[in-house]
Amino acid sequence: MVHPDLFRHTINDTHNPWCNRRRQLSNVGMGKRADILERFGKRVRELRKEQGYSQENFAYACGLDRTYMGGIERGERNVALRNIEVIANTLGITLAELMDGV
Repeated sequence: MVHPDLFRHTINDTHNPWCNRRRQLSNVGMGKRADILERFGKRVRELRKEQGYSQENFAYACGLDRTYMGGIERGERNVALRNIEVIANTLGITLAELMDGV
């Protein structure tokens, strides 16, 4: 029989030792990767604000969740190429313009 305490934690529970270990392992080698994610997020935020979008309205226009967009802008999300294209199209710019300075 499985002990009921095993089901007590959610998959991303900060008190769950398995989740903490997985988080530690996923952050290995994040130095340069985190830098580009932060630069990309900063660029998206800058362009979004220039066009007068709130984060919520911009996420809606992109067909993305607001919390996901917030994660992108904070450099916490490794964004899929499809979503990068959607962001550029929503802003009315090319991929090259979106990536300028990133």
